[in-house]
Amino acid sequence: MSRYRDFHRRSIDDPETFWGTEAQRIHWETPFDSVLDRSNPPFARWFTGGRTNLCHNAVDRHLVARAQQNALVYVSTETGIERRYTYAELHAEINRMAAVMRSLGVKRGDRVLLYLPMIPEAVFAMLACARLGAIHSVVFGGFAAPNLAARIDDAKPALIVTADAGARGGKVIDYTPLVDEALARAQHKPPHVLLIDRQLAPERLNASYLVAYEPLREQFFDAHVPCEWLESSEPSYVLYTSGTTGRPKGVQRDVGGYAVALAASMEYIFEGRAGDTMFTASDIGWVVGHSYIIYAPLIAGLTTVMYEGTPIRPDGGIWWRLVEQYRINLMFTAPTALRVLKKQDPKFMKRADLSSLRTLFLAGEPLDEPTASWITDALGKPVVDNYWQTETGWPILAIQRGVEALPPKLGSPGVPAYGYNLSVRNEFTGEPCTPGEKGVITLGYPLPPGCMTTVWGDDQRFVDTYWSSVPGQQLYSTFDWGVQDDDGYVTILGRTDDVINVAGHRLGTREIEEALAGHAAVAEVAVVGVADKLKGQVALAFVVLREPDRYADPASRTALETGLALTVDRHLGAIARPARVHVVTMLPKTRSGKLLRRAIAALAEGRDPGDLPTIEDPAALAQIRAALDGVVG
Repeated sequence: MSRYRDFHRRSIDDPETFWGTEAQRIHWETPFDSVLDRSNPPFARWFTGGRTNLCHNAVDRHLVARAQQNALVYVSTETGIERRYTYAELHAEINRMAAVMRSLGVKRGDRVLLYLPMIPEAVFAMLACARLGAIHSVVFGGFAAPNLAARIDDAKPALIVTADAGARGGKVIDYTPLVDEALARAQHKPPHVLLIDRQLAPERLNASYLVAYEPLREQFFDAHVPCEWLESSEPSYVLYTSGTTGRPKGVQRDVGGYAVALAASMEYIFEGRAGDTMFTASDIGWVVGHSYIIYAPLIAGLTTVMYEGTPIRPDGGIWWRLVEQYRINLMFTAPTALRVLKKQDPKFMKRADLSSLRTLFLAGEPLDEPTASWITDALGKPVVDNYWQTETGWPILAIQRGVEALPPKLGSPGVPAYGYNLSVRNEFTGEPCTPGEKGVITLGYPLPPGCMTTVWGDDQRFVDTYWSSVPGQQLYSTFDWGVQDDDGYVTILGRTDDVINVAGHRLGTREIEEALAGHAAVAEVAVVGVADKLKGQVALAFVVLREPDRYADPASRTALETGLALTVDRHLGAIARPARVHVVTMLPKTRSGKLLRRAIAALAEGRDPGDLPTIEDPAALAQIRAALDGVVG
């Protein structure tokens, strides 16, 4: 048996022994009584009775050996600001922020809603909440006011922390009007809003609830706030999943299990060592930012790089220059970002000294084979895909190189990570699928440490949403289609709610996207299913071209669209052929790089796109509308 298979088997067959050993990676102020409480399935409580603190594990415990090592490197190409904070300096800033929050009435168990751009104060605020035993809920900066109001009413925060503005692509996004509108809409009215003034937008300190951060920071400059020691199962944070409808769904995470899971993942999946430097190009508003910009690298004693900006501003070489300048060892981003970089001049990558970089990690959406092949060849370094969810907090699938460096397979993010009892199930019978058979990816009980413990304020919703959809089985549904091969590698085929039923044939939009992405003319693609009176549903494809000028005249454009449709025929058969291929110059995405497929589908069906994250560029939606109206892109 391979080392990986034996390692994974032990984690499933005897989770108490396996995770009891892993728990020694973190500091416990009070030892736990038991590793796992299974008394109330599908709920699971890890390391019960143990008392610990995320901030202590991320910062305080490193002060003896790493006080002068950089903990946080901040780079903003929007403002031109670069700052470095040692572990000692980060510790001091967290204490100042915690003292400010405490002076505004925040205490253990309170929620603090953070509506912030990518600035160091966001890190200070998250870790200050952890220090105080408060529960942070980060809402993506720039999120629309109605959606922010819904999260305020669900979390009922004692304090909101925001900034005057964020910046993206050279554009300033004024946050305070959005906060004003959200508070006017919300039923819950927190007593204070703490404002971090970046001097990017007009100051708005006239509102009675606004409190300026800087004067209070000076007042508490020498403060020391002791850590609150929390029982392992107490909540650490609530993070709302994007694209929800109706009442927001808050993913609740614990303290001890999360710390242990992240600490273990840094060795087994990311091969991070104390003293390394890690650059995760995400946003604190998403789970990747929580886990791998902030908590995991710091818990493991690394330097973490926090970046505000795009991958192509001031030019397409900025990320590669960061690798060179800060001697980055581990880099983590999304496939969409790589597709953007792939279109840049190759000289940018060739000019940079990338010798420090050991591994590039990718997640957030399926990695297409053309992009995987390009970046692997261009970098000459291991490229490790992985797959997970807001709900799990750390990877479900990956090549766990710290356990065994199994060979990657193009198109697959890897094999099940230790702790995850994964199976692919038939959606109708709940029976296990045979290798190569498409089904729903499920996880057995108990979920490993670090995964969501419930839906904030609604245990029944946790049961009904995640544990009740597989017939006759108590299994957690990921709501993702997949296939698993004979070697255990899993390929993701898209969300179960992105399935198209065309004349009785069930097709995953991801499969059609893969076929189109293989065409030489295509840089990016999104496929959605839309209602059709005859067939039930049909597929619509929206593509961004590598060289749009080559297809500027109508005849060339028509020929190309026909050729793209035939490409799908060749790969998947005529039944999967899109009803129409639309050429656009951009696709609507979140700032973390995820395609807003539901918004595209809504527009195609003449519906309101609804509750959306702030998109990278609102003009992308106009592009989709124009294409649907027959306007040439």
